[in-house]
Amino acid sequence: MTIPLPKLSIVVLIGPSGSGKSTFARKHFLPTEIVSSDACRAMVSDDENNQAVTGEAFALLHSIVAQRLALGRLTVIDATSVRPEARAPLVALARKFYCLPVAIVLNLSEAVCLERNRARPDRSFGPHVVRNQRSHLRRSLRVLRREGFRQVFVLDSVEDVDAAMIERVPLWTDRSHEHGPFDIIGDVHGCADELELLLEKLGYQSEVPLAFRHPDNRKAVFIGDLVDRGPRVLDTLRIVRNMVDAGSGLCVPGNHDVKLLKKLSGRDVHISHGLAQTMAEIDALPEDVRGKLVPELAAFLDSLVSHYVLDDGKLVVAHAGMKAEMQGRASGKVREFALYGETTGETDEFGLPVRLNWAAEYRGRATVVYGHTPVPEAEWLNNTVDIDTGCVFGGKLTALRYPEREFVSIPAARTYCEPSRPFLRPQSELTAQQATDDVLDIDDVLGKRIIATRLRGNVTVREAHATAALEVMSRFAVDPKWLIYLPPTMSPCETTSEPGLLEHPAEAFAYFRDQGVTRVVCEEKHMGSRAVVIVCRDEAAACERFGVTDGECGIIITRTGRRFFNEPELEGQLLDRVRAALTSADLWSSMNTTWGCLDCELMPWSVKAQELLKSQYAAVGAAGKAALPCAVASLADAASRLNGVERERAEQVLAVSRQREEQVNQFTTAYRQYCWPVDSLNDLKLAPFHLLASEGHVHTDKPNTWHMETLASVCAHDTEVMLATACKQVDVTDPTSVAEGIAWWTELTGRGGEGMVVKPVDFIIQGKKGLAQPAVKCRGPEYLRIIYGPDYTAEPNLSRLRQRGLGHKRALALGEFALGIEGLERFVRREPLRRVHECVFGVLAMESEPVDPRL
Repeated sequence: MTIPLPKLSIVVLIGPSGSGKSTFARKHFLPTEIVSSDACRAMVSDDENNQAVTGEAFALLHSIVAQRLALGRLTVIDATSVRPEARAPLVALARKFYCLPVAIVLNLSEAVCLERNRARPDRSFGPHVVRNQRSHLRRSLRVLRREGFRQVFVLDSVEDVDAAMIERVPLWTDRSHEHGPFDIIGDVHGCADELELLLEKLGYQSEVPLAFRHPDNRKAVFIGDLVDRGPRVLDTLRIVRNMVDAGSGLCVPGNHDVKLLKKLSGRDVHISHGLAQTMAEIDALPEDVRGKLVPELAAFLDSLVSHYVLDDGKLVVAHAGMKAEMQGRASGKVREFALYGETTGETDEFGLPVRLNWAAEYRGRATVVYGHTPVPEAEWLNNTVDIDTGCVFGGKLTALRYPEREFVSIPAARTYCEPSRPFLRPQSELTAQQATDDVLDIDDVLGKRIIATRLRGNVTVREAHATAALEVMSRFAVDPKWLIYLPPTMSPCETTSEPGLLEHPAEAFAYFRDQGVTRVVCEEKHMGSRAVVIVCRDEAAACERFGVTDGECGIIITRTGRRFFNEPELEGQLLDRVRAALTSADLWSSMNTTWGCLDCELMPWSVKAQELLKSQYAAVGAAGKAALPCAVASLADAASRLNGVERERAEQVLAVSRQREEQVNQFTTAYRQYCWPVDSLNDLKLAPFHLLASEGHVHTDKPNTWHMETLASVCAHDTEVMLATACKQVDVTDPTSVAEGIAWWTELTGRGGEGMVVKPVDFIIQGKKGLAQPAVKCRGPEYLRIIYGPDYTAEPNLSRLRQRGLGHKRALALGEFALGIEGLERFVRREPLRRVHECVFGVLAMESEPVDPRL
């Protein structure tokens, strides 16, 4: 006997002790698929024959089964299971996890079972045990299907058991091997005229009447409700049936289709909601045509499967939708949900059931396309979309092209049926996704998280760091709707051995050369604070793309997600200047966008770091300048009054003190370059260096040279406030070019500049060990004096600082970079805000990792 088993099912082996269940299981299933009651007894008591722990053993067995079924793994139960009360929990688990329960009964004779038990010393119980088990089994054979087992296979002899073959078959819903491309078409409801026009618009060709095929082998997928209400129900059924039969289409049933099937099968159904029109069209057929066509159409409707899982599980199609935990599974509840969705049990003012918005809570990875409830426009919500746009009610017939995620529609020729509930209502200024995103769920960001990124695979965020990020976000962050990106930390170059220096461009060039990069871009590092600038063309664009309705047209954000300016007026003026420059540079039309996200430096540093300057840097400088001159004067006076060795020692101490006095002066001069008064907008300088994203694009596919040139052209339209970043290209394999790069850095730092940032020409580099650093910074000696203290260049201090480790810092930089780009890509793909925030929270959480902040 060949036993066809669904790939996702719970298989219950039923038989008395000695019938060979364990041997059968080992022969046909993986060890990991078998959950044995004896093994569970051993796990809880170290003795697989300890009947005193049967309750604990089966509690463990049921827990393991539940975990496996939740993960979608076939599970085999190796226990006697001859009593109904032993099987009932297993059938209940199958129902809970929407799996098919299958019974394989090893119905061997008492003699065979007793003989086998005699050969096993651990089976020393009397023959009455097997006799009782067989008695229970005989009574069970008649009721297994009534208990809920969808398939029952009985093996009555040793020969049957030995000859049995297991064949694993996919569920009917499983079409994951089909990758499309697909054209998913909403509820037709007998509007065959519009269906034919839509198919033609999608590129399908009619080879014969009422049959269509696409020349590029695209496949149409119909989401049900083909019948009722419209004028050409039978033609609609013929078109869809012909396409399914020809392999150019797939179809899932709708609730109207199922109701028609019941009627055609002779069952008593209530004639309502358009079924009368369908039956009138059938009754108008000549008797001989009707006698042949009706059984064919009934057979077609009866063959339709509740839902389909397509494209390796990335696409799910169902009439009324499909929760994540039901996808690819089979049960009465799954089919019911696919046909009707979920209701509250209440009715609205129109007498129609109030439906629960399952899509608002959807967290699955698969894209779900459905219909059932007519909507004015197809809108994405949590990676689901309702494409029933009410053609029969005077709306339009809509198709979703997959994987392109484009909508194609044909307006209804007229209103064929007045809807019971109006659906062509004035649209809200917010999309369904934006309205849902107004309330964020803390569970979407709390706890340990493993975030999948395109650039670096899975990035792990620890629970403690996620909690710290939530504290910052909940207390200080900007409106979450604007929070689509946080910039990553940046690693310095390797420590140099050059005398008197801690960092030098040669090490930065060597890093990228070791990664296989030949050309890099050196950018001047500005003396400011990192700022993310999000600017929209106008209020309408801010509302449409970000869901912001308070009149804001943009925002300036710090690298920790806070508002950069405490003065809204100053922020608004700066955004207006950026917007005007983008408009003058014709960026909106040239990039076909209404918004842009820019990565910038905003100067002076003191605008954002005023308190840090006062409490740390200025305090150190003031203390040193107040104390050291007095100390130097006292030491000089003391030295003048000493002779011999004492005088020599005093002069040595005096020289060190004078050196420290000079270092404090250098320290004060260094940080003061980063500070100047800001009395008006023109005292600010904004230096953009990345155009990160715009509508439809994350610009990581452009080289860094493109970013510099594009933003320089924007800055040219407002040189008072916007500052083009100076840059220089270097060939790291050419010694002459490297020398020129080093000379440029020396010039920048010699006049007090902070240093430079070295980036590969390509925005993203996959090096020898995976993702390479997107940039490394090389800071000048005077800027590092601010960071490490006035006397850091003293040789003992410099020697100690050269031992600094960069591994953890670089790992953080790569993780944050991958998360930042992933968040932008999700936003551009119009994924839910929670999915974008997962990445933003990840960046901020990684900032909580303990690492030397001076790096």
